[in-house]
Amino acid sequence: MPEKRPNPPTVRLRRLAAELRRLRAAASLTREEVTERTGINGVTLYRIEKARARPQKRTLLALLELYAASDAQRADLLAVQSGSHDQGWLRPYHSELPEEYTAYIGFEAEARTVRNYESLFVPGLAQTESYARAVIKGVLPTASQIEVDQRVQARIERQAVLAKASPLQLWAIMDEAAVRRLVGGREVMREQTQHLLQLADEPHVTLQVIPFGTGAHAGMTGSFVHMDFPDAQDPELVYVDTPAGDLFLESETEIRRYKSMFEHLQAVALGPGESADLLASVCRSG
Repeated sequence: MPEKRPNPPTVRLRRLAAELRRLRAAASLTREEVTERTGINGVTLYRIEKARARPQKRTLLALLELYAASDAQRADLLAVQSGSHDQGWLRPYHSELPEEYTAYIGFEAEARTVRNYESLFVPGLAQTESYARAVIKGVLPTASQIEVDQRVQARIERQAVLAKASPLQLWAIMDEAAVRRLVGGREVMREQTQHLLQLADEPHVTLQVIPFGTGAHAGMTGSFVHMDFPDAQDPELVYVDTPAGDLFLESETEIRRYKSMFEHLQAVALGPGESADLLASVCRSG
């Protein structure tokens, strides 16, 4: 029987890991010193600090004691620990999807704001089912029909975050190439463009397009997603999908760099109204 894949990290688990790293640094302790003084296995401590493992309560208490955490910090992190395993968003078939993708789905489901730049595709949260199926078949030509169906289903289910009571705030910027490329044919693209125009009318969705006439711009290096979360204490996250693998970036330097890049793209893109005009023109010409 194949080994069961561990669940991907949740936002709470990432927050717990970040706070434990910060407390250890504030106590001027190395991981080796923590291991010597607590008896906690070094590999276990590494996995806890990388949000790859949820610490048991007694382990967390030992760390908080060593780090001289305040009563308020103890109460907060114990509450985070007790809910860090919650993955109500996970579907049974998600175990068949790549681990990084299921982690991304989880973070997106818990996010407050998603800022997404796409150079070649319509953003996943804005894709129609027909467009999503054509994209997945094109990008993964060797995928089986079952694999394609699972990915399409996951992509459409993700969009529920835009329809919940407190919807996700989505700011999506696309290069004009994303709306001009005939993915799936003219009818599929006409339906997709109409859907984008409908989304653009939603108060929690902002869509911008960078026209070809802009020339070279910062987004030409590739697509990315920046997320923040309802609790200000939960660390922000940048997700980059590369041919070499998916990356989750969370250092302050990386977050600042991608936030600055997104602000630059906002400035060079057409405004929301002009972007809607361009999409309407594409729809008519399609």
